[in-house]
Amino acid sequence: MSRRIPVASRHPPFPLPKSPAGFARKSGPFLAPFAATALSMKLLARNRLIEFPRRPLVMGIVNLCVDSFSGDGLSNVEDALTRARQMVADGADIIDIGGESAGTKRAAMSEQSEIDALLPFVERFAHEAASWPRLDAEQVHPPLLSINTWRPRVARAVLSAGGDLLNDIGALPTDENARLCAETGAALLIMHSVGEPKIPHTHIRYDTGIMPTLHRFFAEKIAMAEAAGVPRDAILLDPGIDFAKQRDDNLVIYRELAQLHTFQRPILLPISRKTVIGEVLNLPPAERDAGTIACLIRGLQLGAHIFRVHNVPAAIQAIKIASAVASAP
Repeated sequence: MSRRIPVASRHPPFPLPKSPAGFARKSGPFLAPFAATALSMKLLARNRLIEFPRRPLVMGIVNLCVDSFSGDGLSNVEDALTRARQMVADGADIIDIGGESAGTKRAAMSEQSEIDALLPFVERFAHEAASWPRLDAEQVHPPLLSINTWRPRVARAVLSAGGDLLNDIGALPTDENARLCAETGAALLIMHSVGEPKIPHTHIRYDTGIMPTLHRFFAEKIAMAEAAGVPRDAILLDPGIDFAKQRDDNLVIYRELAQLHTFQRPILLPISRKTVIGEVLNLPPAERDAGTIACLIRGLQLGAHIFRVHNVPAAIQAIKIASAVASAP
């Protein structure tokens, strides 16, 4: 039986942010196609400051678990560091390290097992990443490190060793992870979902549509995080593609993403090899990179600030081509 999620009230239409006149011509070649990212924002992450508008950031995915849905999982820290180093050389601004698959085909591993998987990588990254080669001067370097977990005990143990950003895929059910970010100075990425991770939620339906639901969710969770001590400048938003979403919910998010600019916080768009791409194209994860780039281009048009991907070179090249086309006289 489908579960329907009520929404307290319909929200009025969301105004799109207005970019300054002549912005595309005055803000540099990377920014020309990205009118929605003309909003001036800061992202605080530990002792790092990223200022927008700027070239969209690319977050490279490194999975320290062998059963990653995309088939790219790794079993040892050395291989994970090698992949992260290559992603940075290819242009990644952020590395997102995860020790537990979000897939629902098995129960979650123990918290200690997840800590044991992540800690050696985080410790090595903290000492080595500053010396890794980068692609160009537009890149954030040293790269930021994102810790992908939802469990507070894991987050506390790993953030004590390093990491600039907590990528909480658990939808922030309590303020515990927000308080950890407030204590450590790590930025907090709030992702929309429903229910506990590692459990299928594909039956969820939203009575008044996905976008009003996202608006209400982010308003509540941002308020929770700020009350826990997280500065607003240290908060990012993720609409949670494929998490407790139907195919059409995901497609509507890709179409209406600009509505989320009402929060004036950086938006991460998780596009890489997603199930919705496989549903549209009838392709397995390893063959979804072209569909991923199509979603990236749509995200560029609507002002996404960060793209989370497996194929970093393809994402960087797509951003550069889109910028060149838009900047041509």
